[in-house]
Amino acid sequence: MREHLQSGNMPQFPEPYWRDSTNLNSYPKLTEDIKADVAIIGGGITGITNAYLLAKEGVKVALLEAGVVLNGTTGHTTAKITAQHGLIYNEYLNHFGPEKTKLYYQAIQQASQFIKDTIAEHNIDCDLSEEDAYIYTNSKQEISKLEQEILAYEIIGADSEYVESIPIPIDVKAAIVMKKQAQFHPLQYMKHLLDLCTESGVAIYEQTTADHIDQEGDKIHVVTSNGNRVTAEHIISCSHFPFDDGSGFYFSRMYAERSYVLGVRTEKEFPGGMYLSAENPTRSLRYANMNGERLVLIGGENHKTGQGIPTIQHYESLERFGHETFGIKEIPYRWSAQDLTTLDKLPYIGRISRDHTNIYVATGYRKWGITNGTAAALLLTDLITGKDNLYHDVVTPSRFVADPSIKHFVSQNLDVAKHLIQGKVEMALGKPEDLDPDEGAVVSVNGKRAGAYKDNEGNLYLVDTTCTHMGCEVEWNSGDRSWDCPCHGSRFSIEGSVIEGPAKSPLKRLNDDTK
Repeated sequence: MREHLQSGNMPQFPEPYWRDSTNLNSYPKLTEDIKADVAIIGGGITGITNAYLLAKEGVKVALLEAGVVLNGTTGHTTAKITAQHGLIYNEYLNHFGPEKTKLYYQAIQQASQFIKDTIAEHNIDCDLSEEDAYIYTNSKQEISKLEQEILAYEIIGADSEYVESIPIPIDVKAAIVMKKQAQFHPLQYMKHLLDLCTESGVAIYEQTTADHIDQEGDKIHVVTSNGNRVTAEHIISCSHFPFDDGSGFYFSRMYAERSYVLGVRTEKEFPGGMYLSAENPTRSLRYANMNGERLVLIGGENHKTGQGIPTIQHYESLERFGHETFGIKEIPYRWSAQDLTTLDKLPYIGRISRDHTNIYVATGYRKWGITNGTAAALLLTDLITGKDNLYHDVVTPSRFVADPSIKHFVSQNLDVAKHLIQGKVEMALGKPEDLDPDEGAVVSVNGKRAGAYKDNEGNLYLVDTTCTHMGCEVEWNSGDRSWDCPCHGSRFSIEGSVIEGPAKSPLKRLNDDTK
């Protein structure tokens, strides 16, 4: 039953280069009731940037993180500071018109400039470098899309060009380049922002899970899983799915996707630039500086969480691409990330619903969280401090665009229904005793479906595979050793604890003596 990696160079366990090369401070767990002007839930780029900005305005901020800060999507990003978010601007023009499309582009440009200005102001050493960003294709079918996209670039005012070759050794039929974009080391940047936050009096808490919101008159309270309360005038939820969505049914309005990255030492020199393929399977490229040489980040292979081929095969596909394109000396790092996409592909940023004017949400970044997360922090700071921000009308969560929202709402929830039913009728034929060390699978225990993982010491972990969110059946993620829900993207550890929501409760353990 064992799934093997194609190459002995591939790391056995996933670990992002960003976290391995950054020493982050630890923060205490919340163990008492506290008060703040603003409570922020989520310790990624949105939450930390928001805390930094609000503290500069003299606002008292408390930031709560369920795990450890910067261990979610921000710690697993490819970290491109760019407004080139795939082939999206022509689509936005068709659905939202030129005014809103320009506002989106301008907000992302503002966010990019904010990052650069902050790095310069505080002299942050985070490997910032200006790079051109390319979308390329070797498919005749995609050329017309690139031609339409470059016209959209002209409409929004992007500094861009249509070209027929790119600097890396890939044969292409066409490419479009958005000039003077950038890349950096995201955690070296965020670590400095965390230091600035604490210097400004922001109270940061790790291992503190926000459970729900209680409201009493003008005061609202974040209630943690331990029963502690944070009383605040405003609450910001930037934890992927909102921990309390105010009856906004966000789980039905977004879907979760995973994507993969290899950090590779290459035989051929990487010339610089940032790259993204127009066609699937997606290929993303950039470099990072590691011990005086370039570590090439090869990313892509996105798919809906809990669905598709065994996840380790996505890493292997990236490895094959790396061998064919650059040659591989070594693969020091591999990791994956998860992000959410909304019905119309624009983020949800703003008041969580019309009925909750002092509760805010920021989510649905579609894998472009560095700039979208920063733009969200700038927007939410303006909303809370009473400043105008034209971007709010573009990304307000209460919007509903008939096309494509209705179509995507129906297709997304039909997909959920299909996987809900499929999981219930799927027969598990394997037995726990058939597992090799370091292997997981859906198995049959006493005639019922169960999830089993055997570690290298032979210890067996058995869980009920029914997701605690809405009852779908989770699937084994062989690449990251987790149980993933194909319906709404919840993820659980081998012991059943929640890694990512919208689920709040762990999977049921099926044997008490498991170690």
